[in-house]
Amino acid sequence: MTTLESTHPVLIIGGGPSGLLLAFILSQFGVPSLLVERYNTRLAAPKAHALSPRSLELCRQVGLDVNEMRAQGTSRADAYWVNFITSLGGRLVGRLPYERMDREVLDATSMMIHNIPQPDFEELVAKRVRKSPLVGIRKNHSFVKLEDRGSYVVTTIEDRNTQQEYQVRSSHVVACDGAKSAVRRYLGVESEGEDSYETMMTIHINADLRPVLKDRVGMLHWVMDPEAAGFIIGYDLSVNQVLICNFDSDKYPVSAWNEAHCRKVVDKAIGANVPYEVLSYRPWILSRKVAKSYRVGNVFLAGDAAHSFPPTGGLGLNSGIGDVHNLAYKLAAVHGGWGGDRLLDSYEADRRQVALVNSLQSVKNGKQIFGLLKTIGTTDPDTDAARRNLFRNIDDHAKMQDISQGIEEQREHFDNLGLHVGYVYGDDKIPPHASTYTPVCIPGARLPHAWIQVLAPEKVPLPAIDCSYVTDLSPAEVRAKQFSTLDLCAFDAFTLFVDARSAALWEHRLRDVRQRLPPSVAASLKLRIAVCGVDFELHPGHNSTAWLQLMKLSDGQGTLVRPDQHILMCFDSQSRPEEVLDALQGHLDLDLAG
Repeated sequence: MTTLESTHPVLIIGGGPSGLLLAFILSQFGVPSLLVERYNTRLAAPKAHALSPRSLELCRQVGLDVNEMRAQGTSRADAYWVNFITSLGGRLVGRLPYERMDREVLDATSMMIHNIPQPDFEELVAKRVRKSPLVGIRKNHSFVKLEDRGSYVVTTIEDRNTQQEYQVRSSHVVACDGAKSAVRRYLGVESEGEDSYETMMTIHINADLRPVLKDRVGMLHWVMDPEAAGFIIGYDLSVNQVLICNFDSDKYPVSAWNEAHCRKVVDKAIGANVPYEVLSYRPWILSRKVAKSYRVGNVFLAGDAAHSFPPTGGLGLNSGIGDVHNLAYKLAAVHGGWGGDRLLDSYEADRRQVALVNSLQSVKNGKQIFGLLKTIGTTDPDTDAARRNLFRNIDDHAKMQDISQGIEEQREHFDNLGLHVGYVYGDDKIPPHASTYTPVCIPGARLPHAWIQVLAPEKVPLPAIDCSYVTDLSPAEVRAKQFSTLDLCAFDAFTLFVDARSAALWEHRLRDVRQRLPPSVAASLKLRIAVCGVDFELHPGHNSTAWLQLMKLSDGQGTLVRPDQHILMCFDSQSRPEEVLDALQGHLDLDLAG
């Protein structure tokens, strides 16, 4: 007989990076959750690897130690390049920087991109989740069905150990159960995008590739040999790599793959005689899908359950992190009594457009790289002919100019800074270029970053950022890059940025706003003020000058920032308390003047 459990505020289906992070953030808000995971253990293959600057900013805000993350994964020196090669031991045809790892990127973000295998990132979050008394975790339990009863949801779960079903009652359900989401299918939510257009194989190997690569280290190695066409991800060049390759499913159906065939492909990709172990191999379908709805009643989709992209661009994992960070404070607001139900609708309004843009960029990147392969001549179905084309073309000076131009055109593929930190909630335009980022101070945008000296330590209860991994920074520059304006935004509060000269006036306005709040809301809604010149001051430099010009604090402007570090509203020097109250009321969906 199916038994009904007591109520859990939030039920999370799926224990991947999105599910774990959501549970962790909710626990930071004091909101209990139950996390149900279909499998006892996660797949060991590294899968995603790049934590974007924005993902690291969000992790830092909610209390995850980004310095600890940087101690794991791939070093900046090993990850700096993308190499285009005939094979690892063969010829270098061209190279590009991998994302933005130059020192100047730290003018745009406090968090340079970092490469860490997804299982390692998951374990860092899982360690924190397991310590929380507010998170229940059940492994080897799977979703069966649910019934949304308006004020709560009853979800049927199967304990796969005993084959017994039981029911969980919760206020909200969040599906983080992957690209094949059982919850999404049960709800009948359709997706926008292409079902499939390529079959890929992921081969996880353990090898010491450094003797082969020598000084040609890099994060990604695009292999042009037609028998192993794809790319090698160098999580750890000494021991841990993945080859992701195209394969002809008619010529080599999935059923024909075995370790011997994997070795034949890997041998061609390496192009040198080195020992290695094949740890696993698995096929998958290259696809682009974005759910047409992120919310059905009290049920939400997040991460791969809401969207799945081709790996060209590394945008999937980071999109999922952004999803749950956005959703977490909104769920916490509703459960804490300082947010209304329509606030939850803004989750889809905010995040779906980001997924659409990222998915289209991933497809664009894939088409660009296929265009390069055509230029090189390796798309000939005859493997031997394609290999002859490859070497003939890279030895032809005129053809090599076209190939070099084709490689240069991949630059946007490997530099997504504009997509990572430049998205503006409420803006549905497709960015003209994924790499270009220009900070703005407008509603919906991420608060512009600048390096600060903290004058009021109680306003920033975070450890100093350690930028010493950027070896071309001087010790003085490392000391000047320890805290960001983003660090002034508490994950559970709205923060008003003002200048010292107008601070008294803005303090008076905020007191007026607080007095107009209903007592129950006033007790739970956190409104903070960050005063430039009192709570913090900017370190001299180019981005501090630009930040001051953008924020217009010296003109008396006040900029109100949401808990997710995105700007809610900009107020001029003449703005009244009612305007601040209206902005909060409109966003939170509460009668704050009631």
